[in-house]
Amino acid sequence: MTKRSDTLKALFGAPQAQALSADNHAAPLPRVAAGSIRSMKESFSGIERENEVLRETIAAGASVVEIDPALIEPSPYSDRFIDDGGPEFEQLKASMRVNGQEVPVLLRRHPTQEGRYQTAFGHRRIRAARELGLNVRAVVRALSDTDLVIAQGIENSARQDLSFIERAVFALRLERAGHERSVIQEALTVDRAEVSKLIAVASEIPEDIVTAIGRAPKIGRPRWQALAARLSEPGALGRTRRLIKSATFGQSDSDSRFLQVLASAAQTDEGRASRPAKQAVVTANGAKIADAEHKGRALKLTFAQPLDEGFAAFVLDQIPALFDRYAAQEKGRR
Repeated sequence: MTKRSDTLKALFGAPQAQALSADNHAAPLPRVAAGSIRSMKESFSGIERENEVLRETIAAGASVVEIDPALIEPSPYSDRFIDDGGPEFEQLKASMRVNGQEVPVLLRRHPTQEGRYQTAFGHRRIRAARELGLNVRAVVRALSDTDLVIAQGIENSARQDLSFIERAVFALRLERAGHERSVIQEALTVDRAEVSKLIAVASEIPEDIVTAIGRAPKIGRPRWQALAARLSEPGALGRTRRLIKSATFGQSDSDSRFLQVLASAAQTDEGRASRPAKQAVVTANGAKIADAEHKGRALKLTFAQPLDEGFAAFVLDQIPALFDRYAAQEKGRR
């Protein structure tokens, strides 16, 4: 039995409890080294086993009650940024509309408000039930704040990973709420050094800028650290706050908003980007696209193999549209 299984068992007060649930289907597997197919299969099988044990636990007599979603509040320790739900959430709603809520959520009684509850995990099922006008099927347990935090970490480890900045902000919120670093480590399944890096980044980037950017799922720690360093330079905060208030800023996706903010923060007082004369251009996943060489106002792009002339032609075709976007962005700053 894994450590996560033991924790789940304690949370539900019965044999093992939930790791994968009705709103967790199609979640990506834990990160593994390239080619580690066996490890991936073992991780997936472990999650499936825990999911099956939860269902057996409910069938064996764990008390499941129906609760009006209006009486249920989110966890006081928010670990995910607000989003529009996306296709996976709509798929969950469609499933619940037809089949009902197949797997209960985990709640605790509100510590200060009689008759109300707080969510340990199952936030998306609760939201879906609220939008569908359904009662929520739930297991209610007496959970300490520490139990609540760890339960959230278990839920997130079983479905789509939190983005780096979500993890960082979650870690900072937990520390400011008085939780020990050991609790934060367990909730995020990271070591003490990583917790320190998460908290450092979240502390250095103002909350309004993080909120404006959003979860930026493709942006990892190095680029968030680079942004934190840029924002400490003279004039960077002012430029960035003017950018995020512009009319066009919110029209981009979260990853694009991050890149806009980073570019704005990297500008010098003369308005020119502060960058090396030559640099690699890479995708969000780190694959090299081209080498970019800057000489004053000249820019030379040398595309990496196996990119061909067709891609170069495509880039040229996109330049007018890119310029229009840039011009609209600059106009919005004024």
